[in-house]
Amino acid sequence: MTYQPNKIKKWIFWFAVAGVLLFVMATVLGGVFMDGYSHVRQLISESYANGTEYGPLLRWAGYIPSGILITLFAFLAPLVLPKSRLVALGFWGVGIFYGIGTIMVAFFPCDTGCNPEFIDPSISQIVHTVIGGLTYITVPLSLLLVGLGSSSKMRIISLASGVLAYCFVVLLFKDPTGPYIGVYQRVAEACILSWLLFVAFYIKKL
Repeated sequence: MTYQPNKIKKWIFWFAVAGVLLFVMATVLGGVFMDGYSHVRQLISESYANGTEYGPLLRWAGYIPSGILITLFAFLAPLVLPKSRLVALGFWGVGIFYGIGTIMVAFFPCDTGCNPEFIDPSISQIVHTVIGGLTYITVPLSLLLVGLGSSSKMRIISLASGVLAYCFVVLLFKDPTGPYIGVYQRVAEACILSWLLFVAFYIKKL
């Protein structure tokens, strides 16, 4: 089979776009499906926690396929970008910790309310919390690595997205039971998802 970079770029582009759209749709619908849910005060995971009526639908039709698509995007993107160890390492970090991480937290949903005080947590809650924590620590760093290994606009967007995501992750970790944790999490997620879309369009135009 001959190597066809234009075809690969097209697939990479659509993997990213579809992955982001599925993630955003699942997040929005999670709030719609759950009575009294607040995007300001509650974590995304609470909308598909164990015991929620539409949790299985959100996980299997939204977050898991989204994670698969983002993983494929992140692992394939370095094939069409200028060769750089830092860029490749950054994309592998995104693929493992954001792509596969999204799949894993959906396989292991948190307890009802996501148990922020961590009182008598289930195994699923423990796995969910550990993977979620690793994701928010590692993915902004991965964006910074891509920025350091890139040039021009890719460098600026990647560094800015990584720094801004880290700032809101710090706010989230600093006050995990506060009244604005939903906002902090969603801004951090928006930085990562916007970066994915930027890179997708960047690759499409190469």
